[in-house]
Amino acid sequence: MNDMIDIGLIVNKLRKEKKITLKELSEKSGLSTGFLSQFERGMTTIAVDSLMIIAKILDVDLDVFFEKKTTNTNNESLIRSYDREVSSVNSKYIQFNLVRDLVKAEFLPRIYEILPSKYDSKATENYVHEGVEFIFVLEGVLTMHVKNKDFEMYPEDSIYLDSKTPHNWENNTNKVVRILTVNYPNPYLNSKKNF
Repeated sequence: MNDMIDIGLIVNKLRKEKKITLKELSEKSGLSTGFLSQFERGMTTIAVDSLMIIAKILDVDLDVFFEKKTTNTNNESLIRSYDREVSSVNSKYIQFNLVRDLVKAEFLPRIYEILPSKYDSKATENYVHEGVEFIFVLEGVLTMHVKNKDFEMYPEDSIYLDSKTPHNWENNTNKVVRILTVNYPNPYLNSKKNF
């Protein structure tokens, strides 16, 4: 069963539990009844921003739709694009791990799908942490904050920085921004936590 069928079934189950008809969900979300019916049956995909609207209507967090996988112990290092582990979902981003065993990797590569900031009213604050960080923009326009400077990063732009420098990023556009990040050292290295 693919992810879209899984997510559609979850939406269908939650909608019925909350006694919301397909027509009501359509009226509240602005998505057609036909589209929602096809989505719930796994016949079409849905954009992340539309899924966020549905999550708000159903009064659930976005991560309800994404299964968190446990660490794969078969020592297989290849990860297919369709088999990435979703490690975090919130109103700002969806985070995908690009290594199977987080507690053994020397560095931590991840892909973030950063949602438009209109979905999160909290102000973006700079933060610091140990190590160094590399960010590469795959798609969209990323607003980067480093110390007291803000600048835009476009597809194929990259930045390497000391993570002790106050920094953060956000998406001020109306489309999803995709970035590749690499952190060293991996904060989960030899951790006892189960991810």
